[in-house]
Amino acid sequence: MEERNRQIQHGSVQGKKTCVTLTTISVPKTIECEEVVLSLSVHPNEDVVACGQIDGNVLLYSFSLEENKKTLTLSHHKKSCRAVVFSEDGQSLCTVSKDKSIQVVDVNTGTVKFRFKKAHESPIYSLLVISENILATGDDDGQLKVWDLRKDKAIMEMKESEDFISDMVIDNDKKILLATSGDGTLSAFNIRRRRFDLQSENMNSEMLSMSVCKRGRKVVCGTGDGIMNIFNWSEWGNISDRFPGHPLSIDCMVPITEDVLCTGSLDGIIRAVHVLPNRFLGVIGEHEDNPIESLAVSNDGSLLLSSSHDQKIKFWNVSDIDQIEVDPREKVKRGKTKHKKLNTTGAVQDDFFANLVGD
Repeated sequence: MEERNRQIQHGSVQGKKTCVTLTTISVPKTIECEEVVLSLSVHPNEDVVACGQIDGNVLLYSFSLEENKKTLTLSHHKKSCRAVVFSEDGQSLCTVSKDKSIQVVDVNTGTVKFRFKKAHESPIYSLLVISENILATGDDDGQLKVWDLRKDKAIMEMKESEDFISDMVIDNDKKILLATSGDGTLSAFNIRRRRFDLQSENMNSEMLSMSVCKRGRKVVCGTGDGIMNIFNWSEWGNISDRFPGHPLSIDCMVPITEDVLCTGSLDGIIRAVHVLPNRFLGVIGEHEDNPIESLAVSNDGSLLLSSSHDQKIKFWNVSDIDQIEVDPREKVKRGKTKHKKLNTTGAVQDDFFANLVGD
């Protein structure tokens, strides 16, 4: 069991800083893997994490304060497993690989339920599970496909991007699918009508990650130059706001609350970021100088899981993020500010959640 003590500095209230000192926070021990973990997905109902590795293997671990235990090893991919996603009911695990295949595995037995061996002509890069039977995949060459597991072929195929499909999200109505691409664009697709709707202007930097926040009203996209591009939902032509500050690319992100995202960057740092007003809340943790490959949130929302090139899966307590208040009247600090980081024992320096910008 690892322990982390930390002090949270809230946004200013009428010009004054208010701090809350938390008691010792316990999180599961770090999981050390034999290979780099490229993708994480947490079971929707249980404390189980699926890990897609660079060697193609998929591992499942149960995690707790008492122990972490490997529960299943899957070796159905011949090349690196780039994305793993649990189904909504947690009974199935969907995986995609550089070997161009899609696999859907029964979590309880480990048997493959569905297999598309040559699902794409190019290696598959991204995966989105839409419903029990519907999923979407994007490949290295910008092609997007939507699949119905009850049929033996894709029910929708589109190629509107010139580079890899880096990330995908869908609205609550399961109607509008958004896809970011390495060519610097965001594309919107109506999957019910099976049509392409609109593509954004080129942002002149790779679009690498994406999250929906503000109760579905905003879409935040992380870029290769460390800028967060913010779109209004249904207004895909151009951004409504942009928030610079990450020193290097924003390779992954997950929503923690409706207002706060956690981002994983090429510099190995995991940051908490408030959206509108745009503020860096602070550093959640780090994998030293190893790029963050994937982030996931536990089913109860209390833990953030991260993986990196150091072959480790780390756990961070994020249950208190909703306590942080941001004063919209406070000016954002400009210039370079030194980040306050977790040390090796888990203790955190004072002013842990100060307004920080990238080094």
